[in-house]
Amino acid sequence: MKQLLLDIQPLPAPTLDNFVPGANAEALHSLRLAASGSSDVRFITLWGQGGCGKTHLLSACEALASQCGIELIVADNVQTLDDAAQIELFNQYNRLRESGGALIAAGDAAPMQMGLRPDLATRLSWGVVYQLHPLSDDDKAQALKAHAAARGMKLPDEVVEYCLRHLRRDLRSLMATLDALDKWSLTSKRAVTLPLLRQLLQLPLDLN
Repeated sequence: MKQLLLDIQPLPAPTLDNFVPGANAEALHSLRLAASGSSDVRFITLWGQGGCGKTHLLSACEALASQCGIELIVADNVQTLDDAAQIELFNQYNRLRESGGALIAAGDAAPMQMGLRPDLATRLSWGVVYQLHPLSDDDKAQALKAHAAARGMKLPDEVVEYCLRHLRRDLRSLMATLDALDKWSLTSKRAVTLPLLRQLLQLPLDLN
């Protein structure tokens, strides 16, 4: 399937506000406090399967910390770090602990289960550890409908179901699809329908 939707409508920048929490509300709350310097919790590790939002949250926290003037280091895909990089992260952890900074790390398993150096795994385990749970299809459907409603867009259920079955399933891409569909609906002066979405997916053009 053509990926022209990414050319039609760029993906929105990841923020904590546009992250749909699903079953991860507690983790989202803790991250917001840590990244804004409003919490004593300064070391957080996130883990979970691909597509559950780890990278989105790290980028969002990095942006928020920059706005708030907080020293924050983020480390994604910790399980892939080689020995030298793990030593560096260990040293960064210790430095931040002394300086009052914060660190948010993410990986595919809990700290003690990622095959890391024992000293680094122990340090990460000292902080707060959250398993991130992927959104259910119901969560995604509700988020898409809310996004459409905010744009004043009437979104048929069959369009939502098609998107969830046949398109990229991460929420940012799904919302970008809706934005592009809304724009194409206005351009073509046609209601949002499943045939219109299928037509959009075949268009070899850029609407920007």
